[in-house]
This record gives sequence, structure tokens and C-alpha cells, in this order.
Amino acid sequence: MSEPVGEGAITTPPKWSELDRRRRGRELFDLALETVVTWVVLFGLYYLIPFTDRTSQESVFRLGVGIAVFVLVLAWQLHLVKNADMPGLRAIQALLATIPLFLITFAAVYLSLSQSSDTHFSEPLNHTGALYLVITVFSTVGFGDITPEGDLARVIMSVQMLLDLVVLGAVVQLLFNAAKTGIED
Repeated sequence: MSEPVGEGAITTPPKWSELDRRRRGRELFDLALETVVTWVVLFGLYYLIPFTDRTSQESVFRLGVGIAVFVLVLAWQLHLVKNADMPGLRAIQALLATIPLFLITFAAVYLSLSQSSDTHFSEPLNHTGALYLVITVFSTVGFGDITPEGDLARVIMSVQMLLDLVVLGAVVQLLFNAAKTGIED
């Protein structure tokens, strides 16, 4: 840890390895608490918002808005990581917030599509079914029990699969690069 030398000197925040056991525990507790609160808010809103879309166009609009919100939140998280006292820990927090937001965005679209027409998927989706579908696609498990049946659902699911690769690759890399930059500054 740097000590101030003279008037106006800047101190650098301590590194993880310089923290005592109690402070590390506190930092991990704060990470867990923020993650739980974020997930409760995200999943709570997802389950509380009624999806009464009547047209596929409303579902496509919902996708556009959801992706825009995801990009804005990701940009904000990158900024927070770069400027954090502990950028590595902040990068983990950012991943634990942005990936669920990404998944909920597509779950909301699939639920919306299912509400607009029974022909989009092999079975009608409720909140849990749509979330289950998006997680199986994201994790590349794809059990095949729920499948897209209409062209629009297939296109949106294809977009999700391509963006899954971006999220798994580029977003994780961006966050870790931001953490590295924050550590080096």
C-alpha cells in the first residue's frame, strides 16, 4: 500500500493480497449480498411483469429494447470495473449482474412470443418455461423438449445463440481486460 508523500499525494487502494482475512471476508460478503439483491430484483421483476403481448412485432420490439438495456448496463459495468478499488472483484460482480440480465431479456422475448401465438414454440410457455428454455440454450445443453416452431422464434433463438457466443467470449474478455486495466492504473 502506498503512503502519502507530501501534500496532495495520492494513495493507491490495497490489492487483494494485501488485505487481511477479515477485510477479504467483508469484500466477499459484499459481493454475495450485491449479487443476491441484483438477482432478486431482476428475477422478481421478470416474474412480476405480465406479458400480454398480442403481436409478434411487440415481441421483436421487446428484444430490441432488452438488447439496448443490456448494452447500456454492460457499458456502465465496464466503467465501474475500470474505476473500482478492486477491479477483479468488481469484474466478477459485473458478470453476475450482466449474464442474468441477458438471459432474462431473451426469456421475456420467448414468453412474449408464446403469449402472442401458440405456434411459435412446441408448447405454450409460462415465466418458468421461458427461463428454462433460455438457460438450456445458453448452456448449450438444449434438451429439445421445447423447440421453436415458427420462423420468427427460430430467428430470435438463432440470434440468441450467436449472442451467447459473444457474451461467453467477448463480454467476459472485456470485463477481465477492464479489471486488468484497473489493476494496472
